[in-house]
Amino acid sequence: MLTIEKILLDYAQSQQGTEHFPVVGWLIKSDKKNVTQQSWHLQVSRDEAFTRIVHDTGCRQSEQSQNIHLTGIELDHSHRYYVRVNISDNEGESSGWSLPGVFITGLPADKWQAAFISGEAPEDKDTSKGTLLRKAFPLERAAEIDSVFVHASALGLYKLYCNGRKVGNDELTPGWTSYHHHLLYQTYDLTPFINNGNNVIAASLGAGWYKGDMSFNRYRHYYGDRTAFICQMVINYKDGHQEVLVSDDQWCASDSPVLFSEIYDGEIYDAQREQAGWNTAGFDDSPWRPVSLIDANKAVLCPQGSATVQQIETIAPVAVVTTPQGDTVVDFGQNLTGWVSFSVKGHAGDKVVLRHFEVLDADGNVYLDNLRTAKQRIEYTLQGGKEEHYQPNFTFQGFRYVKVESWPGTFDIHCLMAVVVHSQMQPTSDFACSNPDLNQLHHNILWGLKGNFVDVPTDCPQRDERLGWTGDAQIFCRTASYLMQTRNFFAKWLTDLRYDQTAEGGVPHVVPDILTNRCDEDRFLANGNTHSAAAWADAAVINPWTMYLMYGDTATLRNQYASMKGWINFMRNHSVNNHWRYKLQFGDWVALDAKEGSYFGATPNELTCMAYYAWSTLLFSKAAKVLGNEADYQEYFALYESIVHSFQQEFFTPTGRLAARTQTAHILALYFNLVPEAFRERTVNTLLELLAEHDGHLVTGFVGTPYFCHALSQNGHAKEAWQLLLKDDFPSWLYQVKAGATTIWEHWDGIKPDGSMWSPDMNSFNHYAYGAIGEWLYRAAAGIDTDESAPGFKHIRIKPIIGGGLEWLNARYHSLYGDIKVGWKVAPADNGLSHVTMDVEIPANTQATVTLLDVDSVMADDGVNFDINNHVFSGVTGSGHYHFEYLTFNPL
Repeated sequence: MLTIEKILLDYAQSQQGTEHFPVVGWLIKSDKKNVTQQSWHLQVSRDEAFTRIVHDTGCRQSEQSQNIHLTGIELDHSHRYYVRVNISDNEGESSGWSLPGVFITGLPADKWQAAFISGEAPEDKDTSKGTLLRKAFPLERAAEIDSVFVHASALGLYKLYCNGRKVGNDELTPGWTSYHHHLLYQTYDLTPFINNGNNVIAASLGAGWYKGDMSFNRYRHYYGDRTAFICQMVINYKDGHQEVLVSDDQWCASDSPVLFSEIYDGEIYDAQREQAGWNTAGFDDSPWRPVSLIDANKAVLCPQGSATVQQIETIAPVAVVTTPQGDTVVDFGQNLTGWVSFSVKGHAGDKVVLRHFEVLDADGNVYLDNLRTAKQRIEYTLQGGKEEHYQPNFTFQGFRYVKVESWPGTFDIHCLMAVVVHSQMQPTSDFACSNPDLNQLHHNILWGLKGNFVDVPTDCPQRDERLGWTGDAQIFCRTASYLMQTRNFFAKWLTDLRYDQTAEGGVPHVVPDILTNRCDEDRFLANGNTHSAAAWADAAVINPWTMYLMYGDTATLRNQYASMKGWINFMRNHSVNNHWRYKLQFGDWVALDAKEGSYFGATPNELTCMAYYAWSTLLFSKAAKVLGNEADYQEYFALYESIVHSFQQEFFTPTGRLAARTQTAHILALYFNLVPEAFRERTVNTLLELLAEHDGHLVTGFVGTPYFCHALSQNGHAKEAWQLLLKDDFPSWLYQVKAGATTIWEHWDGIKPDGSMWSPDMNSFNHYAYGAIGEWLYRAAAGIDTDESAPGFKHIRIKPIIGGGLEWLNARYHSLYGDIKVGWKVAPADNGLSHVTMDVEIPANTQATVTLLDVDSVMADDGVNFDINNHVFSGVTGSGHYHFEYLTFNPL
């Protein structure tokens, strides 16, 4: 049976606001093998019954079922549209019409009639209090309304209400962007909220990233000094008439019960200042003050259709303890990002005070030092006389533990719940194996993503930083894209990277960039050292290319193309004979081969800069070819070859010795294919020697770690890759697991074997960069990889590396085409061989090349014709489920 499982619109199942016709794709389900699509027929309608069709493609003979760009479709703003598709396959079956995908159109810049309004006065610029805004309006023809949509944004953070109900599920809107160039607005369906007669639309505002106290430098007003709100409500009547209500000087304002709210420091909320019914009709707002109109550029407003921050899940406390110092501490059992919601009852004026933190110290006491100046404090003043419920409004915390500093009456653990908050992204993976420590490592990697993908890919979610460090995002991008659908998340962030790039093409260390011109006193970042570090700035190229590999996404390549090119040209303009270096370079950051007291690893910056220069230039040349820019492809591929030649001349001796004798230098040379083929064996052997010198442990930092296992397994040393991964003493991934980690740490020894801490200056326990090993778990251990010539897993490479003493491994990746599954089991066989049972699932409308390694003989091939070359069996399959059994030389 052939069916369409779901339609994707700009890679998501719905879009709440878009100013273009979305990129379309669909997932095909069939109970047959080797199914490919033969034709498709797509319709777009203004109604779910498809009686008001606005576009019909007709039947198109094509196998393409993803990344379909339709042009020439005129869309009206502030309307809902439905998309459906009907396909046929190579078996002669038809799917029939699918269930529709749905999107709502946004509000183009020339259609905005609303103004930015503020409830703050100029003298409020140094406060972080909240304000309330409201506007009453009558509707006498509610029965004649077809739909009502509202488009809203803020300078600061906002919550939107209509007739007393919160609108939408989003939090921390409109998120954090390069506000002066790129301010997102959200679109919501207000149709179910509207009453006949009197109505009220209202908003609550907070400082947020816009005017709040930000970065480790603790400056305010990065973008402005007054919060403001903008919204435009569009009422569509059944007769085609349209009515518009906007934010303007007819709104009124008041202070909110939020006395203080900051990203780092938490929130102070006084429930005694609540105004009952403030966001409902009938409320007396005569004491409220007029709003002020704020002059802000509406041309920068852009729609955010998906990947908004939301409350994703809740976690109950697992224990309450009294520390040796006498503190009451609640343990949620998981390091997470979000906030605590609670219920409490007491007298008017009683207070709840909570402090959030990550770890207990060696004595079991509260450890706050690694938060630096961030308070992560919640203070709630009770109204009194009833049970009260609270959760923060305009802040979030990174924590596992909560210290209860004040609570009225007897504290009850059941009154608290942790709310996990991050950008809404579809989970796309499962991983499990016979080694529970590896399973915990995978859990930690996933929770590192959850904790740091809060609208921007932050380095950490707890201390006075939480910045979009480009290096972390680049390192982790491929792993993140196995774990969740990150395309829309990264596309949004890369837009800000493009806007914040320097005129010369330099890429800031953090995006959005709030360090430039704000770091005069910083020992590293002063004197303009806030952009263009190798491996960090290369996010400009590597991340868009990763979106292409994982999703076949040419739109992001096209949108970022000038940015990518600008970064390559920046390196070229600062190079002499292909050698470049610009001001501050982080190198192999926090590598263990660094000098005592230094964060900078031993690998020379000259090597790191040139290695990434070559790699990014190669990827950019490939992007040029994908987009049909043949001249750029020729120019930049020639540049790439020149850089590689210069690298080899500079860093390899005539006898093949790599001049920099560090693990990271050898890893980069191997993984980036910078090694002359004649010297590859020596380079690999030297890497093995360097590994042995540390008893099989890594001493790599941010640059070398992501590629270490790849460099080994891709060069015939899968056994050593597994051994490295499975080390469980310091330093190793599993050392953290054995120490009880539930996320990835910033430092290999964040907590040292003796229980003492790394320096509190930089010791996050939720810092996802080293979680980049997750890519190896999926691409190598499970063997699920894509093919850049047919990206987005249209052609799948299945090549599992069996080892590590594992008895079994199961992995699933949910691609755009559907689930790709690999499961293998290993058992001892005769003559020192091992018996492998492998099950593979390939989604409809794709092909896969299945490769079995170290094969002695195959007992079950499920009809796949394998080519054999030196004990490597390789065969091509279509969609369906396949079962293989074979004997391998690899011992269990």
